[in-house]
Amino acid sequence: MSVSSGKLPLFLVLATVMMSLSSAFVQLHPRPSHNGAISRPISSTKLFISSWGARGPPTRWKEEDPDPEQKIQSYLKPPEPVAARANLDGSVLVSGWVNCKERTDQTIFNFLNNEESAFRFDKIVAFVDDAQFAKKRLISRSSRYSGLLDKLDFVQASAPGALPTVEQLQGVISWVANAGCDLTVVEQIAQLAHESNVKNVAVLVTDAQNIDDVNKAKKALEAFQDKDNLKYTLVAVGAITETPEGQKPYGIAEFGTLEAMLPSNATYSRDESLRVLAECLGLESAANKALVFTEVDNVNATEAKLVKGLREGGYTRPQEIDHMISKGPKAYEQAIEEYKTRTPSRTPQDEWLAQKQKELDESAKERKERIKKEYEEKKQQEIEDIAREWAKREYFRKATSGDMPYTEEEYIKSVWERAMFEGDLKYRMLHGQETDERKELAEFKRKQEKKKAMMLERAKAELDEVLGEEDKLVKAGDKDDDDDDDE
Repeated sequence: MSVSSGKLPLFLVLATVMMSLSSAFVQLHPRPSHNGAISRPISSTKLFISSWGARGPPTRWKEEDPDPEQKIQSYLKPPEPVAARANLDGSVLVSGWVNCKERTDQTIFNFLNNEESAFRFDKIVAFVDDAQFAKKRLISRSSRYSGLLDKLDFVQASAPGALPTVEQLQGVISWVANAGCDLTVVEQIAQLAHESNVKNVAVLVTDAQNIDDVNKAKKALEAFQDKDNLKYTLVAVGAITETPEGQKPYGIAEFGTLEAMLPSNATYSRDESLRVLAECLGLESAANKALVFTEVDNVNATEAKLVKGLREGGYTRPQEIDHMISKGPKAYEQAIEEYKTRTPSRTPQDEWLAQKQKELDESAKERKERIKKEYEEKKQQEIEDIAREWAKREYFRKATSGDMPYTEEEYIKSVWERAMFEGDLKYRMLHGQETDERKELAEFKRKQEKKKAMMLERAKAELDEVLGEEDKLVKAGDKDDDDDDDE
């Protein structure tokens, strides 16, 4: 069929228009990818929502670098076993104690017999001035129960205050001696230990505040030196007091130095000095050292903070004393300085930011409190509205029965407590909270009955008081009338 040249352009135009309109209503579906997944339109806007908050998951959190000066536990490592000396078994000889009638001096023997310590002595020899007297002091129920009595032996000195001889030291591996404040005795102990086969020596020097000659102290220590077969520890303390063990923190200094010279009023606990002496005998860190222990009264002193931190950190006494000897306050102060070096001090800008953050936190807290207060007020208002509606219904129900002597407001006021109970119950039911209407109503009635009984008792007591006052007034009036008649 032939088409005229005039009609052809019109036909093509109409066809083009129809195709354009039809394509506007065609829904184009995305073409599936090779793995069957439907491709998504790509957007340049990304939204990440994390339940961890702005800091992200814990794996991305950066550990804070705490200030050891403010948080000492960040400096202290968890307690670990400490190295003990060798040859802490066999026989140990104890001299310089059990010579006084005022006390038993059993404490040092208990420390050496402690099963939880590093000591494994099978024989503890008490070298005393009077063996019979010492037996009466040390043989007790506690020594029997602790097993001390099974290990205890007694050797009497040749003269009061004398040291054991070389023959009496035969078979003794460790020696614990009380030298008092006599440095000559210290030298004699060192000589005797060298001549015998003693491996460990622990010497206690008391009243060290009376030692004012550094050279004399150094000379006493020279007797212990250059003896390869002997490990010694010298513990010097001030005047002995009866303060309980561990009550005060302590500092440690090197004996025979100017820093270790004690003031004239220096004191130290008796039980604490014995504890320190016994622990030093067992610690490898205390071997071949002469130490002066001083009580620290200043709670802000580095030594006081460190000892307190060690005890709060769960360190045992051996671990605590080992740390104070091997590291002490010097290592702690160094850790504080290192922290200050790597952590710059806060600038005024930091202080300003911290203040602003504090204000924001306080504003958030106030906003939270305001919202809570508004919620409680709204809740209370809703409960009161429900209570009033309940009371009005009850008034209407009773008024229609013809037995209502009160106005509506008077009746509402008289039943308001019950109305508030019903309002609270209804409120909780409306908000999906758990309720037990029967049980709660029974409990409410029980409380109301109890309250009514208490009010009756109170009213009765007040009435009795008023009647009693009236009786007194009547009796007083009768007495006045009798007096008038007599006149």
